[in-house]
Amino acid sequence: MAFEIYPAFSVPFAQDFLPDAERINAQLKALLLAREAEGARYANPNPSLKQQQGVFESDFNLFAWPDACIQQLRQFCWTTLGRTIQKLNGYSAQEMQRLQIFSHTWFHVTRSGGFTIAHTHPMASWSGVYCVDPGQRPEDRPESGVLRFHNPHHYSNCFLDAGNARLEAPYHHGTWNVHFQPGQLVLFPSWLQHEVMPFYGADERITIAFNCWFGMKDDK
Repeated sequence: MAFEIYPAFSVPFAQDFLPDAERINAQLKALLLAREAEGARYANPNPSLKQQQGVFESDFNLFAWPDACIQQLRQFCWTTLGRTIQKLNGYSAQEMQRLQIFSHTWFHVTRSGGFTIAHTHPMASWSGVYCVDPGQRPEDRPESGVLRFHNPHHYSNCFLDAGNARLEAPYHHGTWNVHFQPGQLVLFPSWLQHEVMPFYGADERITIAFNCWFGMKDDK
């Protein structure tokens, strides 16, 4: 057989960009900041993670809001997620019609000093983060507000020498950072550990997140 290098254990990511994002994001930003200002009415009453100072987390029913900008984003997210699932699982069009989606959806507003600790999302198969506004990143803080994923190959860097110190993606060690752009959607497996690095902008970092799990309509 011919020589070959291949990724035996790799982690699938997907990304897409919302069409007409500038217009829709302006509407989303105004809506989410207004809802944040109402305080406890829209805040998550039982957060699973310790809430850090400078971070507002909403309740988990965001995509149930009837506002047009929310429903436009919902349609975009579910369409991209459906394409990803179909591609990776090899589902037919008929199987996709049977697919049922269940979800938690929420938003974060992060201000200076705010961050989210490393975590996973148990009891879900796919998670996603959509960027409404990444906030301004200070020049001396290049990792401000970065969404950071941790390599699940926990023993891959136990021994480093000239034979493996400079492995390129997707075989590299360490972390994978997402420097968000407005309108960018990132999808990833829910089991993958991730965190949000401290944000040091003078404005707000605004993101929308979701966890999803699925069934087939006629499964018993």
